[in-house]
Amino acid sequence: MTYGRAPLSTRNGRTYIAQARGRERDDGTWEGWLEFVPDDGSEILSSERETTQPNYVDLEYWATGLTPVYLEGAFARARSHEVVSVPTARTPVVGGLTPTVQAVLDPFSTYAQGEDVLRAKLGALSPLHLRAILRDYELTGADGELEALTKPELVALIVTSVRRHEE
Repeated sequence: MTYGRAPLSTRNGRTYIAQARGRERDDGTWEGWLEFVPDDGSEILSSERETTQPNYVDLEYWATGLTPVYLEGAFARARSHEVVSVPTARTPVVGGLTPTVQAVLDPFSTYAQGEDVLRAKLGALSPLHLRAILRDYELTGADGELEALTKPELVALIVTSVRRHEE
């Protein structure tokens, strides 16, 4: 994501656009770093972790407040240790876009423990993770329609879909 900032340029004329990236950690917090995408198609430079935030919303807020001076410093740090990055589904661009995460539980094995257990575990997850379960286990059609559903509707859709598969 770029937030309309001017590109960063090197002395040799290569231009980079900064993108904030992030992923959820095992403890539920989110870490963020910056990637600098060159205009010539060469490899992407990546900073080390720049921040840890308690949730995705706070990570997005951090990304929207990055100043040109901060980006220049992060760019210098990334260039000094030459961390090369290739974006993956587990490293979503932060802000404006819905991050892509993987399912954090198997709804079928959880359902085998009882429907009430499945409902309880699903109830503890965010809508982001519920959509990931629906998508990763192919329990529904178009992803776009999932965005409009509330958390209780997502839980009900997962339970209904799993129950139908198990019958």
